[in-house]
Amino acid sequence: MSTAIARPIGMFRAAPFLGFAGFGAFWGVWGATLPLLRAQAGVSDAEFGVVLLFIGAGALPAMLLTGRLVDVVGLRVTGVLLALLGVMGVVLSAAAVNYAALCAGILLTGAGSGAADVALNTLAATVEKRTGRPVVTRSHAAFSATVALSSLGTGALTAIADSLLVNFAAGAVVVVALGLAVVTATRLAHAQDAAALEGQDAAAPEGQDAAAPEGQDAAAPKGQDAAAPGGQDAPTRPGRRSWWIALVMVGAIGAFAFAAENAYQSWSAVLLTDAFTASPALAAVAPAAFATTGALTRFATGTVTLRRPIATLVAASAIATAGGLLTAFAPTLPLALGGIIAAAVGTSALFPTLLSYGLRPVPDGSRGRATSAISTVAYLGYLAGPAYFGLLADGAGVQKTFLGIAVLTAVVLAAIPALPALKRAGSRLLP
Repeated sequence: MSTAIARPIGMFRAAPFLGFAGFGAFWGVWGATLPLLRAQAGVSDAEFGVVLLFIGAGALPAMLLTGRLVDVVGLRVTGVLLALLGVMGVVLSAAAVNYAALCAGILLTGAGSGAADVALNTLAATVEKRTGRPVVTRSHAAFSATVALSSLGTGALTAIADSLLVNFAAGAVVVVALGLAVVTATRLAHAQDAAALEGQDAAAPEGQDAAAPEGQDAAAPKGQDAAAPGGQDAPTRPGRRSWWIALVMVGAIGAFAFAAENAYQSWSAVLLTDAFTASPALAAVAPAAFATTGALTRFATGTVTLRRPIATLVAASAIATAGGLLTAFAPTLPLALGGIIAAAVGTSALFPTLLSYGLRPVPDGSRGRATSAISTVAYLGYLAGPAYFGLLADGAGVQKTFLGIAVLTAVVLAAIPALPALKRAGSRLLP
């Protein structure tokens, strides 16, 4: 019996890591396959740059709507959304033969990605709350690690087959398989919770509802339903606006963190080539080092981000700001690379810690919508980061523009003292 119980619990704990690994596998294929996608569609660099904006155009509305879907349908939808994202890649690779088809395909891919993102973060936050383990930060680490591995694997596959369809099909096999594993894990956890409810009903004294102890919703057993919506809902109308404002403010702080992180990922190689005349091969070390350092940092700091979130955010934003200053004023390439690595240590811990901290007091039945609120606002920063950098670089040069990125993380540092007050305000308004 204990083995039977342990199996669904163990699978449920693993579900966020499996899901984020699949999400990372998709984006690793995506990044490594963009040149083939552009060539197949026959578009210019300028046209392709415009097309890539459709990722955000599709993702933002999907992120806003998916949280409610998860709250209504349950966490079991997470694996389905992930598997659909893998299939979308194959459809895009087959259909993107001209500009219009490429725009439509990337818009749908962005929507699929945004939906999977919110569902996976809701799943991770739920498992973290139930287990007391640093699931959010470490599942984000799994994403970073699999992006890197998938990119390398796709590069090798391209060298062999040189086929857009083959790349996305291979990625889809992995993504769909992991999506189905998430579906299985959440269904088993849901079945276990349902069995626990039946056992409580059978053992309840006559006239007493065992599934609904005093002060507890019948649909929310201890630990809350792992895979289905619980009885608690978002605050009623008098407190709803203030509750959402608190979540949006957490997301706004996350937007600054995301903007800084994406700017480093997008522009660090350009820095080495423009400021230090590095070869393309050497310049590629910068984003690779940034991604690898970010993944390792998330794995290593998971426990402290859960137990000491405010201290983690202060340290991470301070380190990221120092890294930006070092990068902006570094006289040599090794020092600039050191600044980039320091920034990776800092920025990689910011958003997962903010998300975990912001969602901690949220009841299970509202967590999807809360995740949508935080993630959608934060994603605006992710979209704006490279453009913000480009505008500054046009006037100040690439290296000095990293001062502007240091300003972003300094804003995060300055905003951290407000987080406990926002959390208390949101907690008081929860049902």
